[in-house]
Amino acid sequence: MPLATPSVPPRTSPRCPDCQENVSLTDRYCEACGRELGARRVALPYPESESATPRPCDACGAQEYDADGYCRGCGQLRAPRDRFEADLGAVCVATDRGIAHARNEDSVAAAVVEGAPGGAHPAPQAVVIVVCDGVSTSEDPQAASGTASRSGVDATLTALAEGRDAPDAALAGLAAAAQAVRDIAVDESHAPSCTYVSAIVRGYDADTVEITVANVGDSRAYWLVPAPGAPDIPPSQRLTVDDSWAQALVDAGAMDEQTAMKDPRAHTLLRWLGADSGDRPWSDTCVRAFRTRGPGLLLLCSDGLWNYQPDAHGLAALATAPEPMRAARDLVEFALRSGGSDNITVALARVP
Repeated sequence: MPLATPSVPPRTSPRCPDCQENVSLTDRYCEACGRELGARRVALPYPESESATPRPCDACGAQEYDADGYCRGCGQLRAPRDRFEADLGAVCVATDRGIAHARNEDSVAAAVVEGAPGGAHPAPQAVVIVVCDGVSTSEDPQAASGTASRSGVDATLTALAEGRDAPDAALAGLAAAAQAVRDIAVDESHAPSCTYVSAIVRGYDADTVEITVANVGDSRAYWLVPAPGAPDIPPSQRLTVDDSWAQALVDAGAMDEQTAMKDPRAHTLLRWLGADSGDRPWSDTCVRAFRTRGPGLLLLCSDGLWNYQPDAHGLAALATAPEPMRAARDLVEFALRSGGSDNITVALARVP
């Protein structure tokens, strides 16, 4: 029997909380005073020039660089930063270059919606997360992943603000990300590509949280219960299904997952976002809803993490730190200790 959807109280016309000017539910900034409306956002990695605390030059210690990233003191090109982190409270994100790669081709974007500005009945809090992994064999994979993660979060937030349900909003975010990546291509032979996994977390009723996930490729979402949970809390489990050769072997019954991952073609993607992937590069079952009680953690990650620990219970055992930011760092550090052969991206949202 389908679960009933809780009724949503009618909303009054929203206003900017700073200057009280009328705003639209789809506005990102107040046109009168410039305040960001409705959500706190982050997207990583960001250009070094946007950092609030510029790093000194490794060679001479100077902190000024020209537009191309060369030190004004000694002329040395600024080395890429290995780690980017952000803590939005409801969600913590981290991305690391890893050990083997010369650059980070992953990207993560997240937003925390505190409620519609103004009105007697603010919208329920929601968390929107997107993790993308650039396909290294394509041109400009970092451009694809960065564009997809940002576009996916923005379009999902807009759909939620318009009153669309979570599955529709998740698909809207995925479709916008796919189009944004296609738009990067400059000619027929240029096809920057990436994987995509997203999640929307928001209250379903007084005791239950609904997690809606969408994915293309082999970046994953997991539900983790680091400590023994109550009988009515679902156990740790993977929430997404890979679009990969290994997963196809498992689905066909040809191999179990452990054996399939040893196949030389295991990580070959069957679906991805890119100009060469078609207008609708996702499966009919790419969007899934999961309802749970807490406490627990929602994990989104690139294969730079799960390659070393694909089991949900094993990941939960690594994410036992009481603070989600510390738990996110522990997961990244585990991947680095295990070899760090790929870029590593982690997003953790606590379900209280």
